[in-house]
Amino acid sequence: MSGSGYDAVVDVDDEGDLGHTDLQEDLEFHNSNFHDAAAGGRKGAPSSLPPPVTAPSSSSSSKRFLWSMSFYAQFFDVDTSAVLSRCWAALYPRANFLDVLEGNPDLYGPFWIATTVVLILFLGGTISQYLSTTGSTPFAYDFRLLSGAAGLIYGYTLFIPVALFLALRYFGSESANLLECWALYGYSNLIWIPVAVISWSPITILNWVFVGVGFGMSVAFLLRNLYPVLSATDRQVSKVLLIIVVVLHAGLALTIKILFFAHGSPVARPPGEGGPDNQTGDKTPPRMF
Repeated sequence: MSGSGYDAVVDVDDEGDLGHTDLQEDLEFHNSNFHDAAAGGRKGAPSSLPPPVTAPSSSSSSKRFLWSMSFYAQFFDVDTSAVLSRCWAALYPRANFLDVLEGNPDLYGPFWIATTVVLILFLGGTISQYLSTTGSTPFAYDFRLLSGAAGLIYGYTLFIPVALFLALRYFGSESANLLECWALYGYSNLIWIPVAVISWSPITILNWVFVGVGFGMSVAFLLRNLYPVLSATDRQVSKVLLIIVVVLHAGLALTIKILFFAHGSPVARPPGEGGPDNQTGDKTPPRMF
């Protein structure tokens, strides 16, 4: 063992006896409790070292405030496959959409669906205005179409569910959920994407047919999923609320048809028609007094 860097000392008595060497009787081996003590120290015993500064505290992680990003991130906590399945369930409803949500309504899908509808309505209305010009005047984009589409779609999708939720709460419906109302109205806008694609068409009867199909599919989707919630209120109240839902949705469809599917849209001013103070198209310069 000296070759390994160790020195051995042996106690030899006078008679040459190496002493009692029965190791099994004199030595006792015990299992080490080092790991148990370390685990116990981590679980129950207080640590002598302070926690790291970046460690989240239990009190702060359990609270989500309106001014924190985590409060709004929970409404967009959904993956692409879930959004696509919900879009498919909105176009081809075979089950209650609230069951498809599985208690996790999101705002990611409704936001991007509404944004897509706004952009396509703007592009379709712009193409429609371009086709209606004679080519005698240079064409200019009218961005009032974009603001009009944004105000219509975003306003309808945002404020109508809020009003419906407040009405349901007022009349005693405990099953009403604001996020679910937003999700229902947001995904019901999906049918307006293919309808808005043909908004440039100069064929009036075709526009009316597509708008009618879009209205029928979207309002049927809303009524099918809102009826269990509305029926929790009084019978007469539920009928009135259903009628209001249908009338408001019909107003949305009619507004889309009038503002974005006609060449003479009152939202967009055709090029060459004069400025705001000269709507008649008279190009005579104003007098200078």
